[in-house]
Amino acid sequence: MGSLEIFLIAIGLSMDAVAVSIAKGLSLPKIKFQHACLAGIYFGGFQALMPLIGYFLGSHFREAIESYDHWIAFAMLVFIGINMIRESFGKEEKISSDFSLIPMLALALATSIDALVVGISFAILQAKILSCILIIGITTFVLSAMGVSLGSKLGSHSKKNAERLGGTILILLGTKILLEHTFVL
Repeated sequence: MGSLEIFLIAIGLSMDAVAVSIAKGLSLPKIKFQHACLAGIYFGGFQALMPLIGYFLGSHFREAIESYDHWIAFAMLVFIGINMIRESFGKEEKISSDFSLIPMLALALATSIDALVVGISFAILQAKILSCILIIGITTFVLSAMGVSLGSKLGSHSKKNAERLGGTILILLGTKILLEHTFVL
């Protein structure tokens, strides 16, 4: 798995966090630099931590599923992608302007569950986990920080578009993995 593929996965995974960051930006009367940094730290940190946990979980059963691992990676990425797209068409959720510890931890955890599953896929594909989590964490940090500041300027339609883009990227990457491992590509 190359750096470009990991970067695209990072973008796809970060879109939930970006959508929440945009909503956070919309909820603030005045955006401060610290708001953007806090969103980046919470979301980027959890997006890096969860694939690492998933990787260690997936490493324990990798050998048992090696012959069909590409199907599992495909199914996981497509499932996550479809869910992200489906959620983007749902009812708009109200996001609090509170940046304190407990609400931010809850949001960071909620937006990073998908990354846990992707971490399992990384283990199955025997990806270099340190480079994966660095790319995912940094990408999510930057995009989430930008999302807070852009939230007040762009409006709520950007949140839904971010979720749709992320879902589409994950579906395409899952399909690419399947095609590569079934020797179509």
